[in-house]
Amino acid sequence: MSQDPRPEDANTPRIVMLIDDEPAQSRLISAIAAREGWRTVVASDAETAIAMLGTREGMQLSAILLDQWVPGDDACALIAELKERRPALPILMLTTSASPLLAVEAMRAGASDYLVKPVSPDRLMEALRAVTTRETPRDELAPLTEKMSASLDFEAMIGTAPKFRTALAQAAKAARGHAHSLIEGESGTGKEMLMRAMHAASPRAKDPLRIINVASIPPNSVESVLFGHEPNAFPGAFDRQIGAMQHCDGGTLVLDEADRLNDCVQQRLAEALETGIVRPVGAAHGFRVDVRILSASNVALSKLAENGLFDAELARRLSATRIALPPLRERTGDIPALTRHFLQRIGEQPGLTHLSISDSALALLAAFDWPGNVRQLQSVLFRAAVYCESDTLTAESFPQLSEMIGELEPSTATSHLHEGVGIMLYTEDGNLRPLEEIEADVIRLAIGHYRGRMTEVARRLGIGRSTLYRKLSDLGIDNAA
Repeated sequence: MSQDPRPEDANTPRIVMLIDDEPAQSRLISAIAAREGWRTVVASDAETAIAMLGTREGMQLSAILLDQWVPGDDACALIAELKERRPALPILMLTTSASPLLAVEAMRAGASDYLVKPVSPDRLMEALRAVTTRETPRDELAPLTEKMSASLDFEAMIGTAPKFRTALAQAAKAARGHAHSLIEGESGTGKEMLMRAMHAASPRAKDPLRIINVASIPPNSVESVLFGHEPNAFPGAFDRQIGAMQHCDGGTLVLDEADRLNDCVQQRLAEALETGIVRPVGAAHGFRVDVRILSASNVALSKLAENGLFDAELARRLSATRIALPPLRERTGDIPALTRHFLQRIGEQPGLTHLSISDSALALLAAFDWPGNVRQLQSVLFRAAVYCESDTLTAESFPQLSEMIGELEPSTATSHLHEGVGIMLYTEDGNLRPLEEIEADVIRLAIGHYRGRMTEVARRLGIGRSTLYRKLSDLGIDNAA
């Protein structure tokens, strides 16, 4: 008889089974999980794991972590057997391979997610929370921990919504310079992808690039990671470490979740940006460096600074150019194009095929508000593609989404497909916007839609190229928009 994971009790540690025969990794994962109140039971092989399901602890499991190299059985076969015995118990697979084919096979066998080793503490706990939190019980909508590798150019940034095209135009212009830039937007809106594209389009493209996710580093290690340290600078510092700032001399440092920097590091970073000198922890002298910083934040740094929660000088220096990426719910008209783009890329992955998508499915996707933004949309499409047995995704390919949204009337479906194409006709008080503002939005949309091919833009708008450029000048539109 199958058993659901036990109800969560705030006063009782949750239990995760780790199937792994490496003692060092078992100790590490147990310690990471313990920080957030998890208790880990370890099974060294498949036979032990299956036997443990019937024990008292096994009946109380909230999740299973399975190393791909578990001895005595094929990992995907073991996943299938575990799911047959406990259908509702989420399973996450640990692997050293980033191959999408392995992910497809594991998910088809019943895995909820997969993580590529070495696994950072934050990434591990994020994955565990995603598959066990009662407020997010829908596997179909949970973002995958490992994603397809992102493209590195602006052409891969799909969308025609005015706010999005404005953000891309700002980023493309800023990429050609050397000033620091700040990308703000909700989680999953594509901030890291945009920063990678900016580096690739910059004069520093062939110089060093280092990406630091501040949230994934223990707070007491961030200073050393950024600035480096000398031997014996602090307990455990046995060797000299070159910091990311010095490593990126002449190149670009990407700081993701920069709002998570602690006060001490904020002040040191502000000073380093002012003087151009980086001094490792424990060093008597510093090094002069030329580093461009592209930073990202889920919240507005200026507001944090106003409230005394972030160093005002650092916020000012990081945001020489400030770019705001809109959430997906504010650009629903881009969902069809994004969906087809993702399906094209998904179809190129080993083990998957190219799929089309029906209008009913597109309407369903457009009706959802996507709290996880573009990243969540990609994950949902990937899961649907893994389990699709035909050549077309339909509304039935997204059962949990259908359940949440309900049946859409034909008229509603049509409106969802065509709404939000990027042109707002009315102001917030209900009055019509000025004609020149609407015309500017139309031109921006056309430039984005036709990828900056100005001859095609002019032809589609029914005007000459000289007229188009005159309008660009009159309306103050950067033709990169």
